[in-house]
Amino acid sequence: MPERRVKVASKVGLHARPAALVAKAAAAQPVTVSIAKDGGAPVAAGSVLSLMTLGAAHGDEVVITAEGDGAEAAIEAVAELIESDLDA
Repeated sequence: MPERRVKVASKVGLHARPAALVAKAAAAQPVTVSIAKDGGAPVAAGSVLSLMTLGAAHGDEVVITAEGDGAEAAIEAVAELIESDLDA
């Protein structure tokens, strides 16, 4: 299963607005995307509530995974958002 490790760039972490933007992008993918805080259990990236329960703060490393056709592109799309400052 492909995966990518990225650091959360938003100063508020994956909370509120950044979580909503990431969830929207993940839900739009043709495969299910999961995110785990390093060492934790994975959650559905397409769920704002699940993302917020991760407790991923600014600078934390998260692992993004997906499986199936289009998994690599889906991971890349979600990773780009997480690595961006979505606070504005």
